Amino acid sequence: MVIVPEGMIADMLTRKSAFDAVENVFAAMAAGDAYNFPVVREAIGHEDALYGFKGGFDRAGGVLGLKAGGYWPHNLERRGLINHQSTVFLFDPDSGRVKAMVGGNLLTALRTAAASSVSIRHLARKDARVLGMIGAGHQATFQLRAALETHGFEKVIGWNYHPEMLSNLASVAEEMDVPFEAVDLPDMIRADAIITITSSFAPTLLAEHVSPGTHIACMGTDTTGKQEVSADLLAGATVFADEVAQSVSIGEAQHAIKDGLLADTDIHQLGSVINSAHPGRISDEQITVFDGTGVGLQDLAVAASIVDAAVSSGQATVVPI
Repeated sequence: MVIVPEGMIADMLTRKSAFDAVENVFAAMAAGDAYNFPVVREAIGHEDALYGFKGGFDRAGGVLGLKAGGYWPHNLERRGLINHQSTVFLFDPDSGRVKAMVGGNLLTALRTAAASSVSIRHLARKDARVLGMIGAGHQATFQLRAALETHGFEKVIGWNYHPEMLSNLASVAEEMDVPFEAVDLPDMIRADAIITITSSFAPTLLAEHVSPGTHIACMGTDTTGKQEVSADLLAGATVFADEVAQSVSIGEAQHAIKDGLLADTDIHQLGSVINSAHPGRISDEQITVFDGTGVGLQDLAVAASIVDAAVSSGQATVVPI
């Protein structure tokens, strides 16, 4: 059994390897070669924690496993630990024997950022130059770095509920030699692509904030009731998702579906664009949306990439089972 602890992940996982792993598994999902298992999520009645499992099987990649973990809201204040904690377990699909245990915290942040950047690669206009960021928390910095590495953006504009946190985005933009400007929400109309990464339960980005031809990656909505963009904005766009079933039930599309503005048949898998089964963007005026809810197969694909890197570099801890 290969063990790659959390402290080694930063040395093992590049943003490019995360991008490649997520892109490949999205394509496998759309081709019917990979599928996610039902998600388990429970309030455990201790420390106000939510704990659960995401798993799946990628036949094309030979990856089987699960991510176990959740949200401990008091970790930071009481223990100096991040509130989200997770670990990925991989199994041999031929025998069922355990293959690896991989720290899942940084992995989760990088695979989430990779998903939005995959959507930008395949759905944003090629001439997109201004990136809009809504949200400026810890995950937003990963989103911004991945997007700037994926596409030739020349400027970043940002908005956050707490403006003082925009310095997080400004620091990343400065590090990557791209100018940053704090703006009001209506100014998002200047953006060619927008990433929303908040925990909002009410729409922040409205239809009047978005210009024709914009691509929007909605990355914060992953629970019933959450909402980052208005339902009518989704209804007027071409919508893609990592997994349609999750988009409809816990993703950004849940509200447009509930209001009768969108049907599940109106939502397309991003992997079908990667596979060239769907044309994706067909005009410079089209608004496209990626509803990124986060699926277990993303975690497994990135974990498998980490294990391969750890083994090939000789840095993996291997224990007998």
